[in-house]
Amino acid sequence: MARLVVLSEGFTGLSHELKGEKVTIGRLEDNAFAIAEPSVSSHHCEVFSRGADVVIKDLNSTNGTFVNGEQITETVLKPGQIVRLGQLELRFESGAAGAPASTKKPLDKTIVIPQGVKVQELDQGTRPVVETSSAFAKKSNKTNLVFVAIGIALGLIIVALLILALTKMS
Repeated sequence: MARLVVLSEGFTGLSHELKGEKVTIGRLEDNAFAIAEPSVSSHHCEVFSRGADVVIKDLNSTNGTFVNGEQITETVLKPGQIVRLGQLELRFESGAAGAPASTKKPLDKTIVIPQGVKVQELDQGTRPVVETSSAFAKKSNKTNLVFVAIGIALGLIIVALLILALTKMS
């Protein structure tokens, strides 16, 4: 009997026999194989038989489904391949099956794994747009000229008043 064995730390030993026509894998308990890991979507993927092949299909998960490092939407699994759901790694095995372990923790939502720069963005040569209007932008000199002119005018008025006051006193 084919099975998926979890390899990730904290879930080591957790496995699931792939019996039946379709096995859904996800974070919620209504999945046939529920895995309480925040990077796994609530309904992440499904594994089913197609003739003699075992097929895995991504269910539009947030962090994607990967087989041997390649993101897939649907592909045939071969024994020994590593499946990654979010940050969780599993190995597909065919043959004798062990007893499935069960560790279920209720989680509310899927965490998103930061993706960084995508290859398509590098090919397009896109650059971030830098906004030029800022609170720290250089101010115009018109304001400074107005203050200087007012200062000179006030200075002249004060000097004129002092001269006038001195002439009246003498």
